[in-house]
Amino acid sequence: MASSEAGGVVIVGSGLIGRNWAMLFASGGFKVKLYDIEQQQITNALENIRKEMKLLEKSDALKGSLSAEQQLSLISGCTTLAQAVEGAVHIQECVPENLELKKKIFAQLDRIVDDRVVLSSSSSCLMPSKLFVGLAHVKQCIVAHPVNPPYYVPLVELIPHPETAPATMDRTHALMRKIGQSPVRVLKEIDGFVLNRLQYAIISEAWRLVEEGIVSPSDVDLVMSDGLGMRYAFIGPLETMHLNAEGVVSYCDRYSEGMKRVLKTFGPIPEFSRATVEKVNQDMCLKVPDDPEHLAARRQWRDDCLMRLAKLKNQVQPQ
Repeated sequence: MASSEAGGVVIVGSGLIGRNWAMLFASGGFKVKLYDIEQQQITNALENIRKEMKLLEKSDALKGSLSAEQQLSLISGCTTLAQAVEGAVHIQECVPENLELKKKIFAQLDRIVDDRVVLSSSSSCLMPSKLFVGLAHVKQCIVAHPVNPPYYVPLVELIPHPETAPATMDRTHALMRKIGQSPVRVLKEIDGFVLNRLQYAIISEAWRLVEEGIVSPSDVDLVMSDGLGMRYAFIGPLETMHLNAEGVVSYCDRYSEGMKRVLKTFGPIPEFSRATVEKVNQDMCLKVPDDPEHLAARRQWRDDCLMRLAKLKNQVQPQ
């Protein structure tokens, strides 16, 4: 448990993402203080974490070298922000995706932290230049955007404010590696960051293909899950190019004209209009009815699949 001696981690907000972060930091041996405004929310979150960790331990999927009980002993609740941040080396904000609410939290933190702690937001789409505007400790601020569910999907996008110190990026990158996540450095802020820009490009073309009557909604999903997705679970689009020819130069020589020809046929941004929404929804509901019970069961199945895939990736990929 040596990590806990070097300073603790504070999680601000005890919702799903906050609980996942707490579990991840505890798996790395860090002392974690879970802050929320109401004691009942903290109590519920700690109970939820206990259940989750016990299940993970039972299915041999618990991260880190410590037992569930050892990890749980590192996590405590706190309803006073000033008390929570004492001795912290990293603060991970996980409140709802609302710019004014997040700015309010960071303004509070800005008044009570020292010059050493990293102030990190879990925001999935809010630009650091808007989140951290006017803060005295702006050099210590960064967005560390996880992917849902973070415990099973290790990617974390690190996005700096224009004034973020390089040391803040380096420290956060090292910390994420230490707790078993896969951090990527987004070198300057851009709307949507990287993951969502790639995701929206796929959604956009999938939507157009359905809207234009090229393929059914369930079949376009199959193209990803049983086609591109299987490949992309292990290598990205650029390495795919590299391997599908004698390197990237060879691939571009061979395929760039064809790629440009096809790309020119891509249509405008879809409206995501009612007719296609209904068509896609109908197909999706045949597979997974959209009532809370069926959706929750399917999400659980998805998370189980991701857990198994994470195990497989750990076995086959050099660390």
